[in-house]
Amino acid sequence: MAVFLTPQGYMYVQQSNAAGQTKNNAKLQNQTQYTRVGNSAVSGTSNLAVTAGMQASTSTGGNIMGDSDSEALYQLMVELFSATNREQALAELSRRRDQNPDLGVALWNAYGVMTILYQEIIAIYPLLNPPALTMPVSNRVCNSLALLQLVATHEQTRMRLLKANVPQLLYPFLSTTSKAKQYDNLRLTSLGVIGALVKYDNHEVISFFVATEFLPLCLKIMDIGSELCKVVATFIFQKIIIDDGGFHYVTSHPKRLHTVLVILNNVVNQMVAMPSGRLLKSVTKCLIRLADNQNAKEEMRESMSEHLRDSTFAHVLAEDVSYRRLIYQLLLKLA
Repeated sequence: MAVFLTPQGYMYVQQSNAAGQTKNNAKLQNQTQYTRVGNSAVSGTSNLAVTAGMQASTSTGGNIMGDSDSEALYQLMVELFSATNREQALAELSRRRDQNPDLGVALWNAYGVMTILYQEIIAIYPLLNPPALTMPVSNRVCNSLALLQLVATHEQTRMRLLKANVPQLLYPFLSTTSKAKQYDNLRLTSLGVIGALVKYDNHEVISFFVATEFLPLCLKIMDIGSELCKVVATFIFQKIIIDDGGFHYVTSHPKRLHTVLVILNNVVNQMVAMPSGRLLKSVTKCLIRLADNQNAKEEMRESMSEHLRDSTFAHVLAEDVSYRRLIYQLLLKLA
C-alpha cells in the first residue's frame, strides 16, 4: 500500500490487497482511490487504509478490533473521509475516545486520517484574526484536537507526533486573545495536547518547546487566560522548568527570569477574589523550583506576593494538607 500527497491536496492511496479483508475471505481486486482531504468533496473512502491502521494498533498489543465498540470506532474512522459525515464522525470519535487505549495508534497508522486532522486545524486559521470563529466551528476543531491528544498521549506515537512538528500547528490558537468561549475552548484543548506531551518528563520534548518559542505563549495564558487555561498552562510551565534545560533557559537571562516571576505573582494576586487550590499548588511548585536559582531566590525574597505569606489563602491551607506542605517548603527555601 502506498500513499502520496500531491501539491493540489489530493491523497493518492494505491492499494494492492489479496484475500483476508472480507468476512468471506473473497479476493479483492487491486484498487486505486483518490481522496480529497479538507472540506471539499470526497470521491471515495479508504476502508482498507483505515483497516491497515487498526490492524497496526492490534499488532502492537492493542485490542482495537476486538468487539462491537471497536467496530463502531472503525466505521467512524472511515466516515472521516466523507466531507458530509466528517463533522459527526469527529464528534463521535471524540466522545468515545476513552473506550480504547490504542485508538491513538490506530489514528496515526490509518492512512490519511492524520492529514484530515491537520486539515481541520489549519482550515480555521483565517478565522482567528480578525476574530470570526463560531461556536460550532470551534467545537469541530476541538474534537480534532481531542483526537490529536490521544496520539500525543500514547507512548508509541508521542515522539512521532513531536518529530513531525505537529504541536506548532497549535501555536496560532494559543496566540489568540479573545475571551469568547469558542476561543477559550480552542486554547484549552490545544494546551491539553501539549500537556499530554510534557507530562512524561522527557528532555527531548521539553527541548522542543523551548526551541520553538512556546514559553511566551504559555506565560501569556498563565497571565490572562481563564482559570482552566491557567491551570493547564501553569502545569506545562512547571514541567518545563523541572527539566534542567528548561530551568536553565528561564533562569539564565535576568529579564526573562524577572518576567516569569512577575507573571507568577500576577497569577497569585488574581486568585485573591477567586482562589483555586489546583492553581495555587501549581504556582507554588513553580516558585519552589525557581528558588533553586540564587538570582530567582533573591528577587522572590523582595517581591514575592504577600498573599503567599499572609492569611489570604488560609482556608486553602486548612483544607489541603499537601498545599500546606508546599507553602512551608517554599518559605523555608526563601528563609
